[in-house]
Amino acid sequence: MDFFSFSIVSPLTLSLRVAGLATFFSFVAAMSMAWLLARRKGPLPTFLDAACTLPLVLPPTVLGYYLILLVGRRGVIGQWLNEVGITLIFSWQGAVIAATIVVFPLLYKSARAALEQVNPHLENAARTLGASEWRVFVSVSLPLAWKGIFAGLMLAFARGMGEFGATLMIAGNIPGKTQTLALAIYDAFQAGNDLLAARLVILTSLVCVSLLMAAELLTTRRPR
Repeated sequence: MDFFSFSIVSPLTLSLRVAGLATFFSFVAAMSMAWLLARRKGPLPTFLDAACTLPLVLPPTVLGYYLILLVGRRGVIGQWLNEVGITLIFSWQGAVIAATIVVFPLLYKSARAALEQVNPHLENAARTLGASEWRVFVSVSLPLAWKGIFAGLMLAFARGMGEFGATLMIAGNIPGKTQTLALAIYDAFQAGNDLLAARLVILTSLVCVSLLMAAELLTTRRPR
């Protein structure tokens, strides 16, 4: 057995695809909510902040159960999707949905914290000069907050690589179809294949450590 066998390459490829798509989809939603709620106080912003953070503290199995109620064959959205021939349960697309929900709070909290650190006087100065909210965000807020946002992206991607509970419930553990690295490790351990489990653990650890080191180097590098 080597590092290029199907039992290693297949879950690695799927994990990279799932984590990448989940990070992309959650980034769009997380940035929108972070920009909307940054520096805002009151009952409604507090409730929305709690709702955005909730997937971070709920057990993954609870998230998986909610997703089944939502996109399962008898779910609120799942019934309509089945009528048009789309099935998300036990598919890699379902794994993307599960990972997106799990990594969203990490991106949201990082983006909101980074945006709140931007000097509001700079944003207000841009507004007084006639800049629209979108121009203020792109030209002022984002360039000043990109380090925190980028760090959140790397954390979210690494978390998406290791998602287990919600993915198992909504996508299952089908080798070559929905089996990610985390599920492959669990499957190999349950089957008593300690060598394969160890190789998968080492591979997952190396990928995640590399991402975290890259994020640290890029965000702390000083300009010339």
